[in-house]
Amino acid sequence: MRLKKGLKSMVLSRVGVIAHTVFLEVIRDRILYLVALFALLMVMARLLLPGIAAGAENKMLIDLGLAAIHLLSVVVAVFVGTGLINKEIEKRTVLVLIAKPVSRAEFIVGKHLGLTAVLAVLIAALGLVFLLVLGASGVSLSLGSILIALGFMTLEAALLVAVAILFGVFTSSLLATLLTFAVYLMGHLSKDMVAFGQLSDSPAVQRLTNTLYLVLPDLERLNLRNTAAYGMELLPSVTVLLGHALYGVLYTGLLLAIASLIFSRRQF
Repeated sequence: MRLKKGLKSMVLSRVGVIAHTVFLEVIRDRILYLVALFALLMVMARLLLPGIAAGAENKMLIDLGLAAIHLLSVVVAVFVGTGLINKEIEKRTVLVLIAKPVSRAEFIVGKHLGLTAVLAVLIAALGLVFLLVLGASGVSLSLGSILIALGFMTLEAALLVAVAILFGVFTSSLLATLLTFAVYLMGHLSKDMVAFGQLSDSPAVQRLTNTLYLVLPDLERLNLRNTAAYGMELLPSVTVLLGHALYGVLYTGLLLAIASLIFSRRQF
């Protein structure tokens, strides 16, 4: 029993070291300058929207802020995530890392946790700026619904990091980036694809759209941006929210397991 606990502690320690290294490396890479860019965008929007959409500027400001936070988190998840493993492979530094007593699964999980921590900090910082601007502007809002939307935004970003790592394990950075963006777009349109397939008379098209829906992540489960602006009463029930959160966590774990399996079979 003590031996098992000792091994578990060593594994967590190695994963933690890798995650900490990635966190510091990405934070130093001027990621937090995005917070200043976002603050500038929000201030400009607050000044310009009253002249563009009189009477609806508060709703538009909330929608714009949440959309901007989401877009920035997606860009960081995709562009940084695809290079986490691929960069190590291209520079051959992966040879040094795998020569150490670190399993390839630990390497993958550590990289993912490190970037996910960066995204959590980024979304929290952007969310704080967002709430401060809304508060200074006197915009009424539902704090609880917005915080829940930001939490699910973090889950979606973590899932996209797993997708980016999976493609980065066996493709080039450019192709991995394009594939990850494709998964992101199709993940938000997966239900629409099924509806399109049902309109078709071709069984092959219906099978294809149903298969894509089953294989691709349904990212709309993690999208609460459209309802967050209207308050807690329009959010799904607690049971549904927990189910969606569990879906995101399990799907992320599955992607990391596949990425670890592929990475463990690569020869360097």
